[in-house]
Amino acid sequence: MILDDITALTRWVFGEKLTGVYLHGSMAFGCYNPQKSDIDLIVAVNSPVSAEEKVEYVTGLVELESCADSPKKGIEMSVVREDICRSFVYPTPFELHYSDAHKERFLAAPEKFCENMRGMDKDLAAHFTVIKAVGRTLCGKPIEEVFGEVKREYYLDSIMYDVAGAARDIAADPIYAVLNLCRTAAFVREGKVLSKADGAMWAAENIPKKYLNAVSAAAESYRSGSAFTKDISAEALREFAEYMLAEIGRG
Repeated sequence: MILDDITALTRWVFGEKLTGVYLHGSMAFGCYNPQKSDIDLIVAVNSPVSAEEKVEYVTGLVELESCADSPKKGIEMSVVREDICRSFVYPTPFELHYSDAHKERFLAAPEKFCENMRGMDKDLAAHFTVIKAVGRTLCGKPIEEVFGEVKREYYLDSIMYDVAGAARDIAADPIYAVLNLCRTAAFVREGKVLSKADGAMWAAENIPKKYLNAVSAAAESYRSGSAFTKDISAEALREFAEYMLAEIGRG
């Protein structure tokens, strides 16, 4: 299985620096769809990684993405120091980040890409929160020994950063926007950390019926891998987003 291959690659590249490999995202939540999902990972290390290690690791990930059991969207992962995971900092420093969105840049200039690929990432607050809620340890130390508390305001800022432009952008990617708005509202109202699929189920019980066509269409597309229906207009999607953002803002 590809998770075993990723774990073996990570052990090989980082060796004694490796603290552990931790699964989050849709696969951890149990709603993974190889047509719509990626594999989401955090790699914790006990010391900084070199540019050479970064090149070797991303090269291996790119090769694994060509395997038959790799999801269509590939692998998304960040390498973060163990001390940062334990004593959380926001925005969160990372040693390396890779996803399908970065593949062309990496392939064009691997050394340059890896030398420059470090910085801060607000998304890590959300990823760490999910790991603590439903994550899986693929190898290394247990989650409770590695990941410390992420304050509510950091997690909320992280997920709000992801949906802030939803009213403007929802027609371009309705599945992602609709379901993210649902799970963000669930957290604001009830403190629930949910998957996209569970966010849709929560919305079905908690928002006005007039908006449920958009939610059910997004959930079905996410589940089946089918295209989002054309029966819901861009105007209706924008109205849904504006309603959800207003509700989130009141929370």
